[in-house]
Amino acid sequence: MATAVDKHPVRRVLDAVYDFAGYVAALCLLAILLVIVAQMTTRWMGISVPGLAEYAGYLMAAASFLAFAHGLNRGVHIRVNLFLTALGQHRFWGEVWCMIIGTAASSYLAWYAVKLVYWSRKLNDVSQGQDATPLWIVQTPVAIGAVLLAVCFADNLITLLATRRDNIGSDLVEQSHAE
Repeated sequence: MATAVDKHPVRRVLDAVYDFAGYVAALCLLAILLVIVAQMTTRWMGISVPGLAEYAGYLMAAASFLAFAHGLNRGVHIRVNLFLTALGQHRFWGEVWCMIIGTAASSYLAWYAVKLVYWSRKLNDVSQGQDATPLWIVQTPVAIGAVLLAVCFADNLITLLATRRDNIGSDLVEQSHAE
C-alpha cells in the first residue's frame, strides 16, 4: 500500500492539480450562490444589474468542467463497474477499453474547447447579453477543465497499462483496506 511519501513526484503533482481544480470548482459554486443572492437582493431593491444570470451560468460551466478531473480521480463519476465485474478475468481489458474511449473523447473535447477560446479571443466575441463580456474569459475555465480531464484520463490509462491498476478512487480504496 502506497502512502503519500511513497508516491512518485509526478503522481503527487497530478493529484495536487486535480485537487486544486476541485477546490476552484467549489469556489465557483460559492460564487454562484453569491451571484444569485445579489440578483435577488437587487431585484427587491428595484436595481437592475445586467448580466447576473449570465454570470451564474458561466460559473456553473466553470464549476462543472473544473470538477471533472477531480471527480474522475476520486471515483465519483458514474462508471461501468457492474459491466466490468461481469467480465471476470477479462476486466483489465474492459478497463483499458473504457480508458481509451474516455481519453479519446476527453481529448477531442479539450482540443475544441481550447480552439473555441482561441477563436473567441481572436474574433473579439462577446456575450449576447447587456453585459457584453468577452467570451474567451468565461470559456477559459471550461477549456482548462477539459484539458485537465483529458490529462486525467490519459494519466489513468498510462498507469493502468503500466501497473494494471488505475488511480481512480485509489485513496478511498486504500483507506477502506487500512480500516
